[in-house]
Amino acid sequence: MKAIVQNAYGSPDVLEIKEVNRPEVKENEVLVRVAAASINAGDIFSVKGSPWLARFSVGFPKPKDYILGWDAAGTVEMVGDKVTRFKPGDEVYTLCSGAFAEFACAPEEKVALKPENLTFEEAAAIPAGALTALLALRSQGKLKEGQKVLINGASGGVGTFSVQIAKALGADVTGVCSTRNVGLVRSLGADHVVDYKKEDFTKSDQRYDLILDNVGSRSFAECRRMLTPQGIHLPNTGHAGMSYVLKAYLLSALMPQHHSPFLAVPSPEDFHFLNELIEAGKVRPVIDKVFPMNQAKEAFWYLEKKHAQGKVVIAIGKDGK
Repeated sequence: MKAIVQNAYGSPDVLEIKEVNRPEVKENEVLVRVAAASINAGDIFSVKGSPWLARFSVGFPKPKDYILGWDAAGTVEMVGDKVTRFKPGDEVYTLCSGAFAEFACAPEEKVALKPENLTFEEAAAIPAGALTALLALRSQGKLKEGQKVLINGASGGVGTFSVQIAKALGADVTGVCSTRNVGLVRSLGADHVVDYKKEDFTKSDQRYDLILDNVGSRSFAECRRMLTPQGIHLPNTGHAGMSYVLKAYLLSALMPQHHSPFLAVPSPEDFHFLNELIEAGKVRPVIDKVFPMNQAKEAFWYLEKKHAQGKVVIAIGKDGK
């Protein structure tokens, strides 16, 4: 099968398309024929090998035919002996490793049926971004109806889902973004939109029950000042450096208002909840651009340089050859 792989660390120019072996399906796994996959910030870190901790999962001292990607959508090709919820021919989306390939394996619990009202490209934009937003707001942040939430980085891959999910949970939502994204964030349902190029949102007199920070551009002290007495500051480290991560862990131990970074580990129930929101029209994926597979380098450069609105997707297989 064809796959987008890396054999060195550096810029997106290290990426190449190679013929590699198709993955073997374990008893609890689903083999997906991938139609589309989307890029996450973690994929950029993997290509760069920065922060250094990324190299221990990608390859040390350098990767060897490492297949990138975590978000995929496609058709079930084969299932393991212990898989009960899926069968060949099912259209699905999944959170898996090695998504940028013609075939990818995923544990059954990290696979969901594709909502009928979505294309494969739209479904591929869901997993990491939407699940991170859902688990941050509902599980980590304990967001309740009527509470005030601020989403910093409201127009990105996680942010666009965060605004919509927070509204679906009944919150009063403030989104922070740049000038060109104000209209997008408002169209997603934000009650208030702050253009950070024109206004310093940390100087506001408004107080929030929850701040989800997808950027890490402001200090923890500035964010804490904007919280209610029982408010929560929740850092999502998608674009943050190691110093930010370490400081977040330290502050979470000393100050209950600051939560530590978290890993989005979804359950089948989380996928089901998301599908209900999507099928009801309360959540929709935002796609900035779709690239064919043979333009994988350009796709990575685009995400890194253009501050994409929502997600950047790569079409895999016959549509992206």
